[in-house]
Amino acid sequence: MNELILVKFGGSVITDKSKPFTEDMNTIKRLAKEIHEAREEKKFKLIIGHGGGSYPHTYASEFRTNEGVINERSYEGIAKVQNSASILNRIIVEELINVGENAVSINPLSCTMAENGTIKKMFLEPTEKLLEFDMLPVPYGDVCLDLKKGCCTLSTERILSYISREFNKKYRISRILLCGRVDGVFTDNPDKNPDAKLIPFITQKNIKKIENDLKSSSDIDVTGGMLHKVKMMLELTDIGIESEIINVRKSGILKRSLLGEKSLGTIIRKN
Repeated sequence: MNELILVKFGGSVITDKSKPFTEDMNTIKRLAKEIHEAREEKKFKLIIGHGGGSYPHTYASEFRTNEGVINERSYEGIAKVQNSASILNRIIVEELINVGENAVSINPLSCTMAENGTIKKMFLEPTEKLLEFDMLPVPYGDVCLDLKKGCCTLSTERILSYISREFNKKYRISRILLCGRVDGVFTDNPDKNPDAKLIPFITQKNIKKIENDLKSSSDIDVTGGMLHKVKMMLELTDIGIESEIINVRKSGILKRSLLGEKSLGTIIRKN
């Protein structure tokens, strides 16, 4: 069975969240290069997802798109959130192409229907065909149409989780890598508290114990923050998929993880 790895670039890694519509080109270029180098050294299939950071989150907060269609301005919000998310996606896709990867954008709004903020159906046949061609699909967190609310915000984790469940029988999904800007999950925000301690493993057994720590370990954004990310990945452990949260601000960490090295951050596993 073909090995498949899913990667998510956090919005705080690829953009400057303090400045609306500001990408971090140096980091994007370096991560694209590490991906290509890893794929040159080892054969595996890959899906790269990414968050929106200072691009769609700016409009998502202004128009409250996660609450649904709440007024006449909501339709303007859908258009502006989707457009800004796709602009960042094109930047990332272009850099992946520049390093030698045949990357292709996957626009979630055009192939997904949600219901009460959860994916009801995602048309994945094109994504599957791209993987057969050994190309690199690149979906992203986005606003989506919702059968109940009119619209909602779908995080990259929710999208990758859905894809993982759909593809799990055809591919051997070895892991999901969540690429952030700290060394994993901590007992508090390490940027603000120097005494915060790294949590090396998160499992179904210890999640309740550390849930309060997760709520305070990072800033909350419109897609839910660290606790949402961990819970989405923890659900996948029931079907044997392990995840790891890593710090890709450190050069080489992503490449090493793609090549199979573990315990570079916080591992999310069943037990």
